[in-house]
Amino acid sequence: MSELALEELSALAAIYCEPDGCEVLAVSETHGITFRIQIRVKELLDTDVLLKLLFHLPVNYPSTLPDISVSSDQLTRAQCTDVKDKLLEQAKKHLSEPMVHDLILWLQQHLKCVIKQSATVCHEKTTLSKGKSTEDGIWMLLLHLDHMRAKAKYVKTVEKWASDLRLTGRLMFMGKIILILLQGDRSNIKEYLILQKTSKVDVDSSGKKCKEKMISVLCETKVQAQQKRFQTFEVKEYSRLDELQKEFEAAGLITLFSEFVPPLLK
Repeated sequence: MSELALEELSALAAIYCEPDGCEVLAVSETHGITFRIQIRVKELLDTDVLLKLLFHLPVNYPSTLPDISVSSDQLTRAQCTDVKDKLLEQAKKHLSEPMVHDLILWLQQHLKCVIKQSATVCHEKTTLSKGKSTEDGIWMLLLHLDHMRAKAKYVKTVEKWASDLRLTGRLMFMGKIILILLQGDRSNIKEYLILQKTSKVDVDSSGKKCKEKMISVLCETKVQAQQKRFQTFEVKEYSRLDELQKEFEAAGLITLFSEFVPPLLK
């Protein structure tokens, strides 16, 4: 992890010092730094938009571009994606130098323009997105969760993330086993994982909101030709193992089931 990244994080924490302004999510010598910046920006109608910007600085940052995720309850998923893409374009101009604060300043000055462009080329971007999906192929992710204390809220959150990121699949419950099986564009799969690992999606034993710390990535791979695509994202509960097995069999995923599910029963 570079000294520049740590110094930049310290500066950002001082600049965005209001509550929830800068939240450090992870600091690792091997994986880098992950943090969230929350800002308010004027948009087209001069109303305030609350933006949550998630940055992951790799260990060799700033020689390598940061990963960025953008979310806002006041923008559509497509608009958030456009904002992220524009930020990454700007980031390339600052390669090899600390850039996060410059990116945020740029966004504060240009959000109106980005949103306007997003509305203008919405249909074109949708067409390009479909082409990219075909080119890159569809990926699949299988996750295992240890538990859900606030089940109703947790399920609703997972459903929203899947919908926003255009992911299909299943959230599956069988006894104490909880599995999330997702299919979609690899970039969206990656963004889902960031959300899953960094958002306060559950509550701890005292009822306080907490991040998911007991999640396992069982498998992340490209969907093969013989495997079926899920058309929707559904929440399902099974009373027996053979019912769960049939769900995997129907999708051509019996090998995936045999390799990863039975060991969870031990």
